[in-house]
Amino acid sequence: MRNKIVIVVLLLLATISTEAQNVLDGAYVKDHTATREPLPYPYLREADVMWSKRIWRVIDLKEKINLPFYYPLTGTLKDRKSLIDVILDACEEGSLTAYTTEEFLTPLTSEEFKKIGGAGIDSMKMMRSDPPYDEYDTVIVRTFSRDKVIAYRLKEEWFFDRQRSVLDCRIIGISPMMYAVDENGNLRPDNIKVSLFWIYYPEARKLFANAETFNRQNDAERRSFDDIFQKRMFSSTIYK
Repeated sequence: MRNKIVIVVLLLLATISTEAQNVLDGAYVKDHTATREPLPYPYLREADVMWSKRIWRVIDLKEKINLPFYYPLTGTLKDRKSLIDVILDACEEGSLTAYTTEEFLTPLTSEEFKKIGGAGIDSMKMMRSDPPYDEYDTVIVRTFSRDKVIAYRLKEEWFFDRQRSVLDCRIIGISPMMYAVDENGNLRPDNIKVSLFWIYYPEARKLFANAETFNRQNDAERRSFDDIFQKRMFSSTIYK
């Protein structure tokens, strides 16, 4: 009898442990966005392009409509990340390539990528506060805070397709921006914005299509970053 009671107790504990591990934070499992494929571009021939123009624009993250790119800051939410978290995490794991310039000719090396935004490791001499007041070497580690990204640059190609009779746009590249820093990692007084690196947008479309962003009207139909870019649901300023 005692053995039967022990077996029943063990089974109850195993059931409780299994239920605790399978906690569902919601009414259903959300797997639609994680398995989405980006909508393919329509086929385009050079003979069908009657007019085209190359445009560079800046997306300022301080504008209210652009806040879905900026938040959440902490990156601790299970279902959402900010755009810079999505990009940097993919670059660090090797699924996305970061380039030095907008021509996408030279990829950043792993060492160069670790130094973006003034990050790095320096050594300097310090003097002890107690006798004999001698000097010693110390290591200073400068880290890159992702919330320093305050804007994005877009490189686009606008064109008129006479086969479909539409004025269309293809995003070619995207670049996160921050205020320029000096050699010590301090902000410069002139408040110049600089690009950290460039991402080839067609390579990042699958990644952006699987990353949810905020939709204040409906949590069941959250948009992806690719939706926001393709539907032009952002505010920007053309600078070139």
